[in-house]
Amino acid sequence: MSFGSRLRDKRNELNITQPQLAKMLGVSQSAVGSWETDVNSPRATLLYDLFDILHCDANYLFQDETRELYKNEATPEEFEKLVKPYRSLDPAAQSHVDSVLNWEVERSGQFLDASKEITALKSQLSQARTASRFFAYYGRIAAAGTSVEFSGMAAGTKSFPESELNKNADYVIGVSGNSMEPEYYNGDIVYVQKTDCIEPGNIGIFQKGNSIYIKKAGEAGLISLNPDYPPLTPDGDRITVLGKVLGKAEE
Repeated sequence: MSFGSRLRDKRNELNITQPQLAKMLGVSQSAVGSWETDVNSPRATLLYDLFDILHCDANYLFQDETRELYKNEATPEEFEKLVKPYRSLDPAAQSHVDSVLNWEVERSGQFLDASKEITALKSQLSQARTASRFFAYYGRIAAAGTSVEFSGMAAGTKSFPESELNKNADYVIGVSGNSMEPEYYNGDIVYVQKTDCIEPGNIGIFQKGNSIYIKKAGEAGLISLNPDYPPLTPDGDRITVLGKVLGKAEE
């Protein structure tokens, strides 16, 4: 966590709002906001007041910065606890400490490598245990024009891990265009359950004339979620229900 994150968390813990903290310190609320997003830091003259208000010290708010500062050298605490006692030893004792330290470093490294390997194997085993289903896949045609009936279109195949979402799906289809944003975006793939009837309010796949659409079923037509697109009405063309959209397929 950064200084800003710890400042925000401590302020919230004490139920102090940004405006209240700003008033206590004599600064603007935007200044406090910039500290909490790590855009700026408070002036040194404000830090003691800040520590007093938040009932904490520099070690709490700046601990991550301190770790970064000392990542390649001893911290003051490490110096007092480890370096000074080591320097007080005679050469023979220092050699003994060096041997034990080197042995422990090597052992820890081997343990870390083994832990990483075990984690990787567990991940592979978990993936292997996840069964997959293959679906007929119709490319990005929903909301794009076609020149044939959907039932006569050639489909490829695509596999997805079995899930509650796709257990009743019969095929998957790609979305084209942005008429169903923000729920479905261009390039998304959706699971579809075959049906010839959809209740108003549900999203489905429809054919109107020579075009296939992903739309929400309405009382008098097909509705886009994107308000920039007007509803689709039959206008002399029959609208056929091709299936109910169950949700977005996660690749």
